[in-house]
Amino acid sequence: MLKIMIPTALFMPSALLLDHSILFPTMIGYSMLLSLLSLTLFNHPLILKISNATTHFSTDATSSPLIILSCWLLPLMILASQNHLKTEPLNRKRLFLMTISALQLTLILTFTASNFILFYILFETTLIPTLIIITRWGNQAERLNAGLYFLFYTLMSSLPLLIAILYLNNKYAHTSMELFFLSQPELTLTNPNPMFWLASLLAFMVKLPLYGLHLWLPKAHVEAPIAGSMVLAAILLKLGGYGLIRILPMLNPHPSTLMFPIMILALWGILMTSSICLRQTDLKALIAYSSVSHMGLVITAMMLQTPWGLTGAMTLMIAHGLSSSALFTLANTNYERTHTRTLLLVRGLQLALPLMSTWWLLINLTNMALPPTINLIGELTIITTLFNWSHPTIIITGTGTLITATYSLYMFLMTQRGTISTQFRLFSPTHTREHLVLALHLLPMVLLIFKPTLISGLFT
Repeated sequence: MLKIMIPTALFMPSALLLDHSILFPTMIGYSMLLSLLSLTLFNHPLILKISNATTHFSTDATSSPLIILSCWLLPLMILASQNHLKTEPLNRKRLFLMTISALQLTLILTFTASNFILFYILFETTLIPTLIIITRWGNQAERLNAGLYFLFYTLMSSLPLLIAILYLNNKYAHTSMELFFLSQPELTLTNPNPMFWLASLLAFMVKLPLYGLHLWLPKAHVEAPIAGSMVLAAILLKLGGYGLIRILPMLNPHPSTLMFPIMILALWGILMTSSICLRQTDLKALIAYSSVSHMGLVITAMMLQTPWGLTGAMTLMIAHGLSSSALFTLANTNYERTHTRTLLLVRGLQLALPLMSTWWLLINLTNMALPPTINLIGELTIITTLFNWSHPTIIITGTGTLITATYSLYMFLMTQRGTISTQFRLFSPTHTREHLVLALHLLPMVLLIFKPTLISGLFT
C-alpha cells in the first residue's frame, strides 16, 4: 500500500520543481506509471482479504478496485485538461496539478482508512481540493453558487455521521472497522435507534446521492471543469457507496420505518431522474442526472445487504465510474469546439467529427448496459436481488432500464445526427490526446468483461 501512497505524495513537489517544457509529459508519464503500479492491489493473498499497510490503513477486496480507479483517472484528468489549461500562466498550471494530486492522495487515504474517525476526517478532507477545482477552474459565473451547494449539502449531512461515530467510540472504546467486522454477530445493535441509523447513513446518501438529496450534483457537474466532472462522477460519488458498505453491516436489523422510505425514494428516483434526462437541454446536466439514476440502483442493492446485492453494487459503481467519466470527456470535446452545452444548438457532429461519433456510440452503449459490458452484469445482479426481495420492483427497474436506453439514444441522436448549424462550420479536428483518453476509459471496461470478479468485492 505504501508503494502507492509515497509516489502519490511525491507528485505534488514534482509539479512545483519541473521545468515548464516537460511539465505535462512528465506528470502524465509519472501518473500513468502510478496507475499501472496500483494494479498490483488486485492480488489478495490473505484469507481475510485484508492487506495491512500500517495500523490505521489497510486494503481489501472492497477498497482495492476503488483505489485502482482513483489512480487510473489521474493521468486521464491531466490529459483531458490540457486544452482547458493552455491559456493559463505556468503557476496556475502547477497549482492545478498540485490540487488534483492532493485530491488523489486524500481519496487513496480515505479508501484505505481502517478506522471510522480517520475515515470521517479524510472523507471531509476530499471536499477542499474538489471545491478549489470547481470554484477556481469552472467556466461559468455560477460556479461559486455550485461550490456553496456542494459544500453545505456535504457538510450539513456529515455532522450527524460524526456524532454517530463518536457514540460508537464511547460505547465500544474503539472505531476500528476490522474489529467491528470480526465481532459483528455480538456487536450488532439488537434494536438500533432509528435516529442513530439515519445519522450514520445521511452523509453517504447525500454523497451518492439519493433522489431528493441530489440537488447539489447537477449544479456541481455543470459548473465544474472537465477534471472536476470526471473525478466527481467516477470517484467522489463512490465514496458514499464505499461508506455504506462499511457501516451498514453494523446497523442490522434495519428499522423498517426508515428503510422502506429510503428504498421507495431510491426506486422512484430511478424513474424520475431518467425521465428528467429526456427533457434536458444541457448535455452535462443530462449526464449528471443519469448518474443519480444509476446510483439509485446502487442504494437499493446496498440497503438489502445480500451478497448478490453488494456484488452488483460494487460492479455497477466501477462500471458507472468509467462510463460516466467517458461521457463527460465526450461532452467536453464538444464544448471546446462549440462553447455551448445546449443540445439544440450542437447537432450533426457525425459529419464534422466522424471518429468521435464512434466513441459516442460505444460509450452510450456501455452507459445503457449493453451485453456483455460490466454495466449489464452489475445491473442484472441488482435487479435480480430486488426481484427476490419484492416482485413488483421489476416493474420499476424494468421501466428504468427502458428509459435509460431511450435517453441514451436521445443523447446520441441529438449530438450526432441532423444538420450542423451555420455558426459551427469550421471545427478543429480531433486530437490523438482525446482519442487516447477515451480509449483508456473503454479499455478497462472491455478487459473486465473477461474477469468481473476482480471488481465485485468478493462478497459471495
